[in-house]
Amino acid sequence: MSVQKILVVGGNGFIGSAVCRIALAKGLQVTSVSSSGRPYTTPKGHSPAWTSRVTWLQGSAHDPSTFENALADADGVVHTLGTLIEDGGVYKQAIKEGNVPRVLGAVCDSVLSGKNPLMKGGEGSYERINRDSALSVCQAFVSSGQGKTFASSPRPFVYISAEDVFRPVIPARYIETKREAEKGIEAILNEQYRGVYVRPSLVYHSHYRPLTTPAAALIDLSSTIHSKIPPGIPTPSRILRTLGSSFSASNVKDELGSPLESMANCMTIPPIHVDHVAEAVCAALANQDIRGVLGVWRMRDLIGWRNADQPVQTVGVNHN
Repeated sequence: MSVQKILVVGGNGFIGSAVCRIALAKGLQVTSVSSSGRPYTTPKGHSPAWTSRVTWLQGSAHDPSTFENALADADGVVHTLGTLIEDGGVYKQAIKEGNVPRVLGAVCDSVLSGKNPLMKGGEGSYERINRDSALSVCQAFVSSGQGKTFASSPRPFVYISAEDVFRPVIPARYIETKREAEKGIEAILNEQYRGVYVRPSLVYHSHYRPLTTPAAALIDLSSTIHSKIPPGIPTPSRILRTLGSSFSASNVKDELGSPLESMANCMTIPPIHVDHVAEAVCAALANQDIRGVLGVWRMRDLIGWRNADQPVQTVGVNHN
């Protein structure tokens, strides 16, 4: 039996709302939980017709008991909560409004803030939002299934992670907490569950996130150009990776590698539309053989969109 009922944590957000909409189109029953409990609205304040078919619940990802019945009833969970900028309320609002100066200001504040490391884990922090919220929900999801039989087995827990493409513009702690969440989720799950770690690059939408479109166009062009250059010929990304590997060799504790490698990833991994992320999530929910990490190239495979120059990846890439 396939997944029939899903719970989307953060279903009224940018990626979460796309997951809700695509899942409904595929015939799934969808429940969303968020801190406000309000239905999704467009930047202009309009609630699309599809929102009437979603059950909207109010609850806290840090206290899953606030929606424990929905967890127990779900065949699968999609966790979409995350923040690119710590305390990023200003940043998110500026993105919605298309306000370039406020976006740049929020990014600069994040990079230059120099926050006290002893304050990690506070409200709005990477630790609390990107990592701890997911681990709390995952633990509650597993506990909700004790002694029960579900239509979908193993029950999927899909976590929206990220490709490492934003350093050093965005603090390294952003991607570090994403990776910590992936490992923590994998440690919580047992044989009756499967973890799927969706790693989009830059996620864009021309209408709802207009500021993402120019950046997406430039990154896509860079990715296309790099894919057509034969191996052995120096490119900006290859030079950065060579330099980055030299720096990383002196710091074996740095699992992510040098920020130069992240910059190289940004040049070679194409952006992805928010609807394509949602389609890949739904494909992962439906296919019980899919588990582990899903990068951008694998997501393209899942939704049936593959370029001739695209690297080939196997089904069910294991988490590493």
